[in-house]
Amino acid sequence: MSAVVLSARDLRKRFGSIEAVKGVSFEIHEGETYGLLGPNGAGKTTTISMVCGLLARDGGEVTLDGRPIDVGEVAAKAGIGYVPQELAIYPDLSARENLAFFGRLYNMGGAALKERVEEVLALVGLTERAGDRTATYSGGMQRRLNIGIGLLHRPRLLLLDEPTVGVDPQSRNSILESIAALGQAGMAILYTTHYMEEAERLCHRIGIIDAGEIRAEGTQRDLVALVGQRDEVRLTVTGNAAAAALRAGSVGGVVSAAVRGDQIEILVEDAGSVLPRLLDAVEAAGAHVRGVTLIQPDLEAVFLHLTGRALRDAE
Repeated sequence: MSAVVLSARDLRKRFGSIEAVKGVSFEIHEGETYGLLGPNGAGKTTTISMVCGLLARDGGEVTLDGRPIDVGEVAAKAGIGYVPQELAIYPDLSARENLAFFGRLYNMGGAALKERVEEVLALVGLTERAGDRTATYSGGMQRRLNIGIGLLHRPRLLLLDEPTVGVDPQSRNSILESIAALGQAGMAILYTTHYMEEAERLCHRIGIIDAGEIRAEGTQRDLVALVGQRDEVRLTVTGNAAAAALRAGSVGGVVSAAVRGDQIEILVEDAGSVLPRLLDAVEAAGAHVRGVTLIQPDLEAVFLHLTGRALRDAE
């Protein structure tokens, strides 16, 4: 197991009568991308703000490489790169000038800063437009520069708070590719999102957060196991559907089979291995398969299982 970079324990925060974060705990290891997945208002931004010491917490503790992080701690915060939801760039400056300015805030300078600025520009794909005012950039380019600023000082931990909100699909894909490369290079990353597909694509482990609480945590496989880790096959058929369902139920790996209108709904352990035998069994029973739909458990199913509502309905 790689070294623990970030440890957050029992984080709590209240705003008046609203308890926004209720005892959130998690760890992030070196080279790991940890996702906080949940709808808007779930407590993701409040949690990440406490982790990086921007927001005072009512309870709990945060350490980075064993050193405490809090609002008044300056030295330990230097190990964190924070990329907020809102853009933190100067529109009248170029990308190169923005990076140089923020580098000086980190006490960087001289040839080392110039070299690092060019490295970051290449990393986020902005070298060709480095001299242009950032006011002329697309939203996706501005987001990539925002991430570059967070990377400038080579932090131990990168915090990304919904970095793809409001960008076009092409820019979003570029951002996700850049983040994936950082994780592969060994950086510890905390990534908040309400996009299920982003968490599935990027994150080694995921904490599902809702109403200020982490409802479940683990790898995608761990989380899917909470809903039984079974696939559903729906066969649209003509002919004797009842006989076909009965025959399908006898196929090895099938948990259940039931007729719903012109469909046979079949719950299986592993659709990839069972499907060919299912089709043969249905045809042998005198039914003809006109369509096949495969539904595999995903994080949406996990969220529904844990909260009683779909993630997209919780926005």
